[in-house]
Amino acid sequence: MDFFDAIYKRASYREEFDGAGIPKADLEEIVEAGIKAPSGYNHQTTSFIIVTNTEVKSKLAELVPTKAMKTAAAVIIPVSSYWEANNGLSFEIEDYAASVENIMLAIVAKGYAGVWVDGQMKLGHTGDKIAELIHLEDGLTARAVIPVGRPVKDVPQKEKKSFGERAKFIE
Repeated sequence: MDFFDAIYKRASYREEFDGAGIPKADLEEIVEAGIKAPSGYNHQTTSFIIVTNTEVKSKLAELVPTKAMKTAAAVIIPVSSYWEANNGLSFEIEDYAASVENIMLAIVAKGYAGVWVDGQMKLGHTGDKIAELIHLEDGLTARAVIPVGRPVKDVPQKEKKSFGERAKFIE
């Protein structure tokens, strides 16, 4: 798929998936897109857990009970580690966000759908519960869950404001 096609088709898919699996090679390619994202000071604070185990996916869906989580072929969990430069700057959140957007575009480019679930991680200590479930080592934070699969419904991108409403040239 063309790069701009992926951008124009990228949308959050919260509905059910068709139940078909995803080849491991596709998951590796999708996550590799996240690994290739830019990182402040090239410290590479974001890593990934890829869950295809049915039992673990079921437990994740209990913590984040959405249609997408209950039927996902795989769940990608971006995790990050805090790192601070000598000047006090940290880019952990920016690193994580850049990597996840790359993953979301790769999901679309490979013909799948997914949703970046971040907010629910902050409610009811869900992120901590997920970290415990996947035996995340100390010093790492589970930032989101990304359920991935083949959609059973169309995945339309929501209407966006026009270029003129959101951008301007200073010439």
